[in-house]
Amino acid sequence: MPDPKDLQKTALGITRAVGSPVSIIIHSILFLASFGLAAWGLLDFDRMLLILTTVVSLEAIYLAIFIQMTINYQGQSIAEVQEDVGEIQEDVEELQEDVEEISEDVGEISEDVEEMSEEDAKEEAEGDKQEKAIAAIHSDLQRLLVDIEKLKNTKQQ
Repeated sequence: MPDPKDLQKTALGITRAVGSPVSIIIHSILFLASFGLAAWGLLDFDRMLLILTTVVSLEAIYLAIFIQMTINYQGQSIAEVQEDVGEIQEDVEELQEDVEEISEDVGEISEDVEEMSEEDAKEEAEGDKQEKAIAAIHSDLQRLLVDIEKLKNTKQQ
């Protein structure tokens, strides 16, 4: 028994061939030749009609089968494409969710960076205050030492 895939390929090929301009030309030539044989008396007209009708009927039956096989194949292909489109839509939705989560994470990171910058600025300001306080204390200590030296000098005199 022939492989169904081979039959399907054959049906698709025949359907394509029958639907071509070459097919119209070949059929027209065959019909004209049939009527020409009857007109020239090489074949009885009734016999020619019987043979032509039989051939055309058989051709129509097979073409209907091939066309239906092609339609079934196309329907199957469309169903597969629809499944693929559904899967792609699911993937896109998942990607959108991932992008939203990443956006939220980026927002949180930005907030953390801003907080750290503010803390650094506060620490820097506090460091400046401490340096000023230390400088003031140092200055006061220097004056105290000078005053103590003066007091010592005045007591010794």
